[in-house]
Amino acid sequence: MKINISKTSVSSVTTRFTLGLISLVLAVAMPIQMTQKVFADQYDDKIAALQQDIAKYQKEAARLNSEAATLQSALGQLANQKAAIQTQIDISQAKYDQLLIQIAETKQKIKDNQDALGVTIANMYVEGNITPIEMLASSKNISDYLDKQEYQTSIRDQLSSTITKVKDLKVQLDKQQVDVGKILADQKSQRETLVAKENEQQYLLNKTQGQEANYQQLISDSQAAIDEAKATQILINARFNGNGGFTLVDSGTLGDYPWNSSNCPMQWYFSTGGSDNNGGDGHGYGCRQCASYVAWRFAKETGLYPSWGNAVNFTASAIAAGFQEGAAKAGSIAVMDPGKAGQSFGHVAWVEAVTGDGKIMVSQYNYDYGAGYGMYSKMILSVNAFDHYIHIK
Repeated sequence: MKINISKTSVSSVTTRFTLGLISLVLAVAMPIQMTQKVFADQYDDKIAALQQDIAKYQKEAARLNSEAATLQSALGQLANQKAAIQTQIDISQAKYDQLLIQIAETKQKIKDNQDALGVTIANMYVEGNITPIEMLASSKNISDYLDKQEYQTSIRDQLSSTITKVKDLKVQLDKQQVDVGKILADQKSQRETLVAKENEQQYLLNKTQGQEANYQQLISDSQAAIDEAKATQILINARFNGNGGFTLVDSGTLGDYPWNSSNCPMQWYFSTGGSDNNGGDGHGYGCRQCASYVAWRFAKETGLYPSWGNAVNFTASAIAAGFQEGAAKAGSIAVMDPGKAGQSFGHVAWVEAVTGDGKIMVSQYNYDYGAGYGMYSKMILSVNAFDHYIHIK
Protein backbone atom coordinates (compact mmCIF):
# COMPACT_ATOMS: atom_id res chain seq x y z
CA MET A 1 0.00 0.00 0.00
CA LYS A 2 1.37 3.43 -0.94
CA ILE A 3 1.12 6.19 1.65
CA ASN A 4 0.90 9.76 0.29
CA ILE A 5 2.31 12.24 2.77
CA SER A 6 2.27 16.00 2.35
CA LYS A 7 3.27 18.88 4.59
CA THR A 8 0.60 20.18 6.88
CA SER A 9 0.33 22.50 9.84
CA VAL A 10 2.20 21.74 13.04
CA SER A 11 -1.06 21.48 14.98
CA SER A 12 -2.44 18.91 12.50
CA VAL A 13 0.79 16.90 12.63
CA THR A 14 0.81 16.99 16.42
CA THR A 15 -2.80 15.79 16.51
CA ARG A 16 -2.18 12.88 14.14
CA PHE A 17 1.09 12.06 15.83
CA THR A 18 -0.62 11.96 19.24
CA LEU A 19 -3.41 9.77 17.84
CA GLY A 20 -0.77 7.43 16.40
CA LEU A 21 0.88 7.19 19.80
CA ILE A 22 -2.45 6.53 21.51
CA SER A 23 -3.24 3.75 19.02
CA LEU A 24 0.20 2.26 19.68
CA VAL A 25 -0.42 2.24 23.42
CA LEU A 26 -3.93 0.86 23.13
CA ALA A 27 -2.80 -1.88 20.73
CA VAL A 28 -0.57 -3.49 23.33
CA ALA A 29 -2.58 -2.71 26.46
CA MET A 30 -5.16 -4.39 28.63
CA PRO A 31 -7.46 -6.53 26.39
CA ILE A 32 -4.70 -8.89 25.20
CA GLN A 33 -3.03 -9.04 28.60
CA MET A 34 -6.31 -9.80 30.36
CA THR A 35 -7.18 -12.55 27.85
CA GLN A 36 -3.74 -14.07 28.22
CA LYS A 37 -4.05 -14.14 32.02
CA VAL A 38 -7.47 -15.80 31.92
CA PHE A 39 -6.29 -18.56 29.59
CA ALA A 40 -2.99 -18.98 31.44
CA ASP A 41 -4.81 -19.45 34.73
CA GLN A 42 -7.29 -21.86 33.16
CA TYR A 43 -4.67 -24.19 31.70
CA ASP A 44 -2.15 -23.82 34.53
CA ASP A 45 -4.83 -24.93 36.99
CA LYS A 46 -5.77 -27.89 34.79
CA ILE A 47 -2.13 -28.97 34.40
CA ALA A 48 -1.52 -28.63 38.15
CA ALA A 49 -4.57 -30.80 38.89
CA LEU A 50 -3.41 -33.47 36.43
CA GLN A 51 0.06 -33.47 37.97
CA GLN A 52 -1.55 -34.12 41.35
CA ASP A 53 -3.24 -37.14 39.76
CA ILE A 54 0.16 -38.36 38.60
CA ALA A 55 1.39 -38.20 42.20
CA LYS A 56 -1.58 -40.36 43.25
CA TYR A 57 -0.73 -42.93 40.59
CA GLN A 58 2.87 -42.99 41.77
CA LYS A 59 1.71 -43.66 45.32
CA GLU A 60 -0.63 -46.40 44.13
CA ALA A 61 2.17 -47.95 42.05
CA ALA A 62 4.35 -48.16 45.16
CA ARG A 63 1.52 -49.82 47.08
CA LEU A 64 0.82 -52.37 44.34
CA ASN A 65 4.53 -53.06 43.97
CA SER A 66 4.72 -54.09 47.61
CA GLU A 67 1.88 -56.60 47.28
CA ALA A 68 2.37 -60.30 46.74
CA ALA A 69 2.72 -61.39 43.12
CA THR A 70 -0.80 -62.35 42.10
CA LEU A 71 -2.71 -62.03 38.86
CA GLN A 72 -4.97 -59.45 40.44
CA SER A 73 -2.05 -57.29 41.59
CA ALA A 74 -0.38 -57.61 38.17
CA LEU A 75 -3.54 -56.48 36.40
CA GLY A 76 -3.96 -53.73 38.98
CA GLN A 77 -0.46 -52.49 38.23
CA LEU A 78 -1.17 -52.41 34.50
CA ALA A 79 -4.45 -50.53 35.02
CA ASN A 80 -2.68 -48.00 37.24
CA GLN A 81 0.14 -47.59 34.72
CA LYS A 82 -2.30 -47.04 31.87
CA ALA A 83 -4.11 -44.39 33.90
CA ALA A 84 -0.81 -42.65 34.67
CA ILE A 85 0.20 -42.65 31.00
CA GLN A 86 -3.21 -41.34 29.95
CA THR A 87 -2.83 -38.52 32.46
CA GLN A 88 0.55 -37.67 30.93
CA ILE A 89 -1.19 -37.53 27.55
CA ASP A 90 -3.85 -35.23 29.04
CA ILE A 91 -1.12 -32.97 30.45
CA SER A 92 0.54 -32.82 27.04
CA GLN A 93 -2.80 -31.97 25.44
CA ALA A 94 -3.43 -29.17 27.96
CA LYS A 95 0.05 -27.76 27.33
CA TYR A 96 -0.55 -28.01 23.58
CA ASP A 97 -3.89 -26.20 23.80
CA GLN A 98 -2.33 -23.55 26.02
CA LEU A 99 0.51 -22.98 23.57
CA LEU A 100 -1.87 -22.64 20.62
CA ILE A 101 -3.67 -19.85 22.45
CA GLN A 102 -0.38 -18.20 23.42
CA ILE A 103 0.81 -18.40 19.81
CA ALA A 104 -2.39 -16.76 18.56
CA GLU A 105 -2.04 -14.03 21.21
CA THR A 106 1.61 -13.43 20.33
CA LYS A 107 0.79 -13.17 16.62
CA GLN A 108 -1.97 -10.67 17.40
CA LYS A 109 0.37 -8.63 19.60
CA ILE A 110 2.91 -8.50 16.79
CA LYS A 111 0.26 -7.42 14.28
CA ASP A 112 -1.20 -4.76 16.58
CA ASN A 113 2.24 -3.37 17.33
CA GLN A 114 3.18 -3.35 13.65
CA ASP A 115 -0.07 -1.59 12.66
CA ALA A 116 0.43 1.05 15.33
CA LEU A 117 4.06 1.46 14.37
CA GLY A 118 3.01 2.10 10.77
CA VAL A 119 0.79 4.99 11.84
CA THR A 120 3.37 6.41 14.20
CA ILE A 121 6.25 6.14 11.72
CA ALA A 122 4.17 7.88 9.05
CA ASN A 123 3.41 10.75 11.43
CA MET A 124 7.06 10.94 12.47
CA TYR A 125 7.98 11.22 8.79
CA VAL A 126 5.70 14.24 8.44
CA GLU A 127 7.08 15.68 11.67
CA GLY A 128 10.59 15.24 10.27
CA ASN A 129 9.68 17.32 7.17
CA ILE A 130 8.92 20.38 9.31
CA THR A 131 11.96 22.58 9.58
CA PRO A 132 13.12 23.99 12.90
CA ILE A 133 12.19 27.49 11.61
CA GLU A 134 8.61 26.33 10.92
CA MET A 135 8.36 24.68 14.31
CA LEU A 136 9.76 27.78 15.99
CA ALA A 137 7.35 29.99 14.06
CA SER A 138 4.39 27.94 15.26
CA SER A 139 5.53 27.99 18.88
CA LYS A 140 4.28 30.51 21.35
CA ASN A 141 7.71 31.06 22.77
CA ILE A 142 11.17 29.46 23.11
CA SER A 143 9.98 27.32 26.03
CA ASP A 144 7.11 25.96 23.92
CA TYR A 145 9.55 25.18 21.12
CA LEU A 146 11.91 23.30 23.47
CA ASP A 147 8.98 21.32 24.89
CA LYS A 148 8.05 20.21 21.36
CA GLN A 149 11.62 19.15 20.64
CA GLU A 150 11.80 17.17 23.89
CA TYR A 151 8.44 15.56 23.17
CA GLN A 152 9.60 14.49 19.72
CA THR A 153 12.75 12.91 21.20
CA SER A 154 10.68 11.10 23.82
CA ILE A 155 8.36 9.67 21.17
CA ARG A 156 11.32 8.46 19.12
CA ASP A 157 12.64 6.65 22.21
CA GLN A 158 9.27 5.00 22.78
CA LEU A 159 9.13 4.03 19.12
CA SER A 160 12.55 2.38 19.38
CA SER A 161 11.40 0.54 22.50
CA THR A 162 8.29 -0.77 20.72
CA ILE A 163 10.32 -1.99 17.75
CA THR A 164 12.49 -3.92 20.22
CA LYS A 165 9.34 -5.37 21.76
CA VAL A 166 8.15 -6.59 18.35
CA LYS A 167 11.50 -8.33 17.82
CA ASP A 168 11.26 -9.94 21.27
CA LEU A 169 7.72 -11.12 20.50
CA LYS A 170 8.96 -12.77 17.31
CA VAL A 171 11.63 -14.62 19.29
CA GLN A 172 8.95 -15.68 21.78
CA LEU A 173 6.74 -16.87 18.91
CA ASP A 174 9.53 -18.98 17.44
CA LYS A 175 10.11 -20.65 20.82
CA GLN A 176 6.40 -21.32 21.30
CA GLN A 177 6.21 -22.97 17.90
CA VAL A 178 9.22 -25.17 18.69
CA ASP A 179 7.61 -26.11 22.03
CA VAL A 180 4.44 -27.17 20.20
CA GLY A 181 6.47 -29.53 18.01
CA LYS A 182 8.17 -31.04 21.04
CA ILE A 183 4.88 -31.58 22.87
CA LEU A 184 3.42 -33.33 19.81
CA ALA A 185 6.47 -35.62 19.68
CA ASP A 186 6.14 -36.35 23.41
CA GLN A 187 2.47 -37.10 23.02
CA LYS A 188 3.15 -39.49 20.13
CA SER A 189 5.64 -41.33 22.35
CA GLN A 190 3.15 -41.44 25.23
CA ARG A 191 0.41 -42.83 23.01
CA GLU A 192 2.76 -45.54 21.75
CA THR A 193 3.57 -46.36 25.37
CA LEU A 194 -0.13 -46.63 26.20
CA VAL A 195 -0.63 -49.06 23.30
CA ALA A 196 2.34 -51.10 24.58
CA LYS A 197 0.73 -51.32 28.03
CA GLU A 198 -2.55 -52.43 26.51
CA ASN A 199 -0.70 -55.13 24.55
CA GLU A 200 1.08 -56.19 27.72
CA GLN A 201 -2.24 -56.47 29.52
CA GLN A 202 -3.71 -58.55 26.70
CA TYR A 203 -0.62 -60.79 26.66
CA LEU A 204 -1.04 -61.45 30.36
CA LEU A 205 -4.72 -62.31 29.99
CA ASN A 206 -4.03 -64.58 27.02
CA LYS A 207 -1.27 -66.42 28.85
CA THR A 208 -3.17 -66.93 32.09
CA GLN A 209 -6.73 -67.11 30.74
CA GLY A 210 -7.62 -65.10 33.84
CA GLN A 211 -6.64 -67.93 36.18
CA GLU A 212 -4.44 -67.38 39.24
CA ALA A 213 -2.91 -70.87 38.98
CA ASN A 214 -1.81 -70.17 35.41
CA TYR A 215 -0.28 -66.89 36.51
CA GLN A 216 1.71 -68.51 39.30
CA GLN A 217 2.99 -71.13 36.86
CA LEU A 218 3.98 -68.40 34.43
CA ILE A 219 6.12 -66.56 36.96
CA SER A 220 7.42 -69.53 38.96
CA ASP A 221 10.84 -69.66 37.29
CA SER A 222 11.34 -65.92 37.72
CA GLN A 223 9.97 -65.37 41.21
CA ALA A 224 13.35 -64.66 42.85
CA ALA A 225 14.27 -62.11 40.17
CA ILE A 226 10.83 -60.52 40.42
CA ASP A 227 11.21 -60.16 44.17
CA GLU A 228 14.64 -58.56 43.71
CA ALA A 229 13.34 -56.13 41.09
CA LYS A 230 10.44 -55.13 43.33
CA ALA A 231 12.75 -54.69 46.31
CA THR A 232 15.05 -52.49 44.23
CA GLN A 233 12.17 -50.24 43.19
CA ILE A 234 11.10 -49.89 46.82
CA LEU A 235 14.65 -48.80 47.73
CA ILE A 236 14.78 -46.31 44.86
CA ASN A 237 11.38 -44.87 45.80
CA ALA A 238 12.46 -44.51 49.41
CA ARG A 239 15.66 -42.75 48.38
CA PHE A 240 13.91 -40.34 46.00
CA ASN A 241 11.03 -39.59 48.36
CA GLY A 242 13.35 -39.29 51.36
CA ASN A 243 15.22 -36.52 49.59
CA GLY A 244 12.30 -34.28 48.73
CA GLY A 245 10.72 -36.25 45.90
CA PHE A 246 11.14 -35.24 42.27
CA THR A 247 9.68 -33.11 39.50
CA LEU A 248 8.91 -35.04 36.31
CA VAL A 249 10.14 -33.10 33.26
CA ASP A 250 9.64 -35.64 30.47
CA SER A 251 8.55 -39.27 30.15
CA GLY A 252 7.59 -42.09 27.84
CA THR A 253 10.27 -43.23 25.40
CA LEU A 254 13.38 -41.55 23.99
CA GLY A 255 13.56 -41.22 20.22
CA ASP A 256 17.20 -42.05 19.50
CA TYR A 257 17.65 -44.74 22.17
CA PRO A 258 17.38 -47.88 20.01
CA TRP A 259 14.92 -49.85 22.16
CA ASN A 260 11.22 -49.22 22.57
CA SER A 261 7.95 -50.99 23.26
CA SER A 262 7.82 -52.56 19.79
CA ASN A 263 11.29 -54.17 19.68
CA CYS A 264 11.80 -54.64 23.44
CA PRO A 265 8.40 -55.15 25.08
CA MET A 266 8.57 -55.27 28.88
CA GLN A 267 6.81 -58.12 30.63
CA TRP A 268 6.32 -57.01 34.20
CA TYR A 269 9.88 -56.31 35.38
CA PHE A 270 11.76 -57.96 32.54
CA SER A 271 13.01 -57.15 29.08
CA THR A 272 11.90 -59.36 26.20
CA GLY A 273 12.67 -59.26 22.50
CA GLY A 274 15.83 -57.24 22.00
CA SER A 275 18.81 -58.21 19.86
CA ASP A 276 18.76 -61.85 20.99
CA ASN A 277 14.97 -62.21 21.32
CA ASN A 278 15.60 -62.78 25.02
CA GLY A 279 15.70 -59.18 26.25
CA GLY A 280 19.39 -58.47 25.53
CA ASP A 281 20.50 -55.15 24.02
CA GLY A 282 23.58 -56.64 22.33
CA HIS A 283 26.00 -55.10 24.84
CA GLY A 284 25.42 -57.27 27.87
CA TYR A 285 22.46 -55.38 29.31
CA GLY A 286 18.72 -55.86 29.31
CA CYS A 287 17.08 -53.48 26.84
CA ARG A 288 15.05 -50.63 28.39
CA GLN A 289 16.82 -51.18 31.72
CA CYS A 290 18.64 -48.35 33.50
CA ALA A 291 22.12 -49.80 32.91
CA SER A 292 21.44 -50.30 29.20
CA TYR A 293 20.40 -46.67 28.78
CA VAL A 294 23.34 -45.21 30.70
CA ALA A 295 25.83 -47.46 28.87
CA TRP A 296 24.30 -46.28 25.59
CA ARG A 297 24.64 -42.61 26.66
CA PHE A 298 28.24 -43.30 27.73
CA ALA A 299 29.01 -44.81 24.30
CA LYS A 300 27.28 -41.90 22.57
CA GLU A 301 29.57 -39.46 24.40
CA THR A 302 32.85 -41.41 24.27
CA GLY A 303 32.56 -43.96 21.48
CA LEU A 304 33.25 -46.75 24.00
CA TYR A 305 30.68 -49.24 25.24
CA PRO A 306 31.31 -50.19 28.89
CA SER A 307 30.63 -53.68 30.27
CA TRP A 308 30.00 -52.85 33.90
CA GLY A 309 27.30 -55.31 34.96
CA ASN A 310 24.27 -54.33 37.01
CA ALA A 311 23.87 -50.77 38.21
CA VAL A 312 25.07 -51.72 41.69
CA ASN A 313 28.45 -52.67 40.16
CA PHE A 314 28.93 -49.52 38.07
CA THR A 315 31.06 -47.51 40.51
CA ALA A 316 33.62 -50.24 41.20
CA SER A 317 33.75 -51.23 37.53
CA ALA A 318 34.23 -47.62 36.39
CA ILE A 319 37.02 -46.97 38.90
CA ALA A 320 38.73 -50.21 37.86
CA ALA A 321 38.55 -48.96 34.27
CA GLY A 322 40.35 -45.74 35.23
CA PHE A 323 37.42 -43.36 35.64
CA GLN A 324 37.08 -41.13 38.67
CA GLU A 325 34.34 -40.41 41.14
CA GLY A 326 33.50 -36.82 42.04
CA ALA A 327 30.75 -34.27 42.57
CA ALA A 328 27.64 -34.30 40.40
CA LYS A 329 28.05 -32.47 37.11
CA ALA A 330 26.47 -32.50 33.68
CA GLY A 331 27.62 -35.51 31.69
CA SER A 332 28.37 -37.70 34.70
CA ILE A 333 26.79 -41.00 35.71
CA ALA A 334 24.70 -41.01 38.88
CA VAL A 335 24.84 -44.32 40.75
CA MET A 336 22.57 -45.59 43.50
CA ASP A 337 23.74 -48.80 45.14
CA PRO A 338 21.47 -49.48 48.10
CA GLY A 339 22.19 -52.81 49.73
CA LYS A 340 24.95 -55.03 48.40
CA ALA A 341 25.60 -56.67 45.07
CA GLY A 342 23.36 -59.71 44.85
CA GLN A 343 20.77 -58.09 47.14
CA SER A 344 19.81 -55.18 44.90
CA PHE A 345 20.16 -54.37 41.23
CA GLY A 346 20.85 -50.73 42.11
CA HIS A 347 20.03 -47.85 39.80
CA VAL A 348 21.94 -45.56 37.44
CA ALA A 349 20.96 -42.37 35.64
CA TRP A 350 22.59 -39.80 33.38
CA VAL A 351 23.13 -36.31 34.81
CA GLU A 352 21.80 -33.81 32.28
CA ALA A 353 22.43 -30.69 34.35
CA VAL A 354 23.11 -29.30 37.80
CA THR A 355 20.15 -27.00 38.36
CA GLY A 356 21.32 -25.39 41.62
CA ASP A 357 19.98 -25.46 45.17
CA GLY A 358 21.34 -28.96 45.63
CA LYS A 359 19.34 -30.38 42.73
CA ILE A 360 20.18 -32.10 39.46
CA MET A 361 18.29 -33.06 36.33
CA VAL A 362 18.73 -36.70 35.34
CA SER A 363 17.48 -38.87 32.50
CA GLN A 364 16.96 -42.58 33.05
CA TYR A 365 15.16 -45.73 32.09
CA ASN A 366 13.24 -48.16 34.27
CA TYR A 367 12.46 -46.04 37.28
CA ASP A 368 8.79 -46.76 37.86
CA TYR A 369 7.37 -43.28 38.34
CA GLY A 370 3.85 -44.70 38.09
CA ALA A 371 3.76 -45.75 34.45
CA GLY A 372 5.49 -49.10 34.84
CA TYR A 373 8.91 -50.55 34.17
CA GLY A 374 11.07 -49.95 31.14
CA MET A 375 9.99 -46.34 30.76
CA TYR A 376 12.10 -43.27 30.02
CA SER A 377 11.91 -40.32 32.39
CA LYS A 378 13.68 -37.03 32.92
CA MET A 379 13.32 -35.45 36.33
CA ILE A 380 14.74 -32.92 38.77
CA LEU A 381 15.62 -34.23 42.20
CA SER A 382 18.08 -33.88 45.06
CA VAL A 383 21.76 -34.51 44.44
CA ASN A 384 21.64 -36.63 47.63
CA ALA A 385 19.34 -39.20 46.01
CA PHE A 386 22.39 -40.96 44.53
CA ASP A 387 25.49 -42.39 46.22
CA HIS A 388 28.16 -41.77 43.59
CA TYR A 389 28.87 -39.68 40.52
CA ILE A 390 31.24 -41.07 37.89
CA HIS A 391 33.05 -38.55 35.71
CA ILE A 392 33.41 -39.95 32.22
CA LYS A 393 35.94 -37.43 30.90
